[in-house]
Amino acid sequence: MEKIKLVEICNPKQWKTIPTEDLLDEGYPVYGANGVIGYYGEYNHEKPVVAITCRGATCGSINITSPQSYITGNAMCLDDVRDDIEIEYLYYCLKHYDFNGVISGSAQPQITRQGLNKVDITICSHEEQLEIIDRLKRVEAIIKLRKNELHELDELIKARFVEMFGDPFHSTRWPIKELMDVSESLVDGSNVNPDYYELNGEVLFLRIQNVWRNEFRLDDSVYISQEINQGQYYDTSLKTGDLLITKIGRYYTKDSSLGRVSVYRGDDDSANYSNNIMRVRLKETMNSEFVNILLNLDDYQSYIRRTSKGGTDKRALSKSLIGSYPIIIPPRELQEEFDQFVKQVDKSKLMLIM
Repeated sequence: MEKIKLVEICNPKQWKTIPTEDLLDEGYPVYGANGVIGYYGEYNHEKPVVAITCRGATCGSINITSPQSYITGNAMCLDDVRDDIEIEYLYYCLKHYDFNGVISGSAQPQITRQGLNKVDITICSHEEQLEIIDRLKRVEAIIKLRKNELHELDELIKARFVEMFGDPFHSTRWPIKELMDVSESLVDGSNVNPDYYELNGEVLFLRIQNVWRNEFRLDDSVYISQEINQGQYYDTSLKTGDLLITKIGRYYTKDSSLGRVSVYRGDDDSANYSNNIMRVRLKETMNSEFVNILLNLDDYQSYIRRTSKGGTDKRALSKSLIGSYPIIIPPRELQEEFDQFVKQVDKSKLMLIM
């Protein structure tokens, strides 16, 4: 194996960016910072090429383009790759590379050609490259299959909800009340100074990047001390069954942080959360899993975004707005029946993941 600088095996280059108004609805695919952004009447790359997002929040993302594509200046093209290196091998090498040490700029993150001088690539024989590509493609196929199966189980939960409870906004079977009327409290999180974050603290402190639709992602977790948690931030500690709703985010982005909802299922009451999140603690008449699925229905997520306040770039949810959300109130025993159904589906999900 040979370890060599990336810039010695290819020619990183940024091409001319196409104005948004010049993009077409059909033609050759145009790659920007986040993959295909439109189409154009000509292409600047005949063959597939590895492209590194070099501007914005997704800096360091890796794409391998389709043949006959136009790659804009928001991505760094790795042109003229050395003949003994497979494009897909280079793609997989960079896909798992940590670009944090390469990204520069604070207001606008970017990757420059000079920054790519820091990137080293391990090159093996051509035969070994092909073996690695084949192995990783097999792994990706399995992961894709598992994701599809998990998605189908999520859709099954949504379908069962509609079957049991009907239209969540215009129910003819059950009364509808506002969320504040079925909640003990709606409480904003704590504005904890980052200086209080601890690598090995006792208390998990959830931030907006940790809360997703019906799940938590804890790969970027921070902690605070028990002393801090039981002091000035005690009122925002979490209990099992609390709903968490993220309050800010962009309106149009696919994975917007606006209005994500998840239920805290921790087996202790020690976690805490940031001021970009609203905690909803429900009354005993309501099952948190039932309300969680309700708020995560696609139609309800669209409603949350439509009713949010602000401009197109950033939107926000207030306490009064969240408190006014319409909630159908079926009998508690039906909510519990649905909760048990969700638990059984979750067991199936666990079997897929293991």
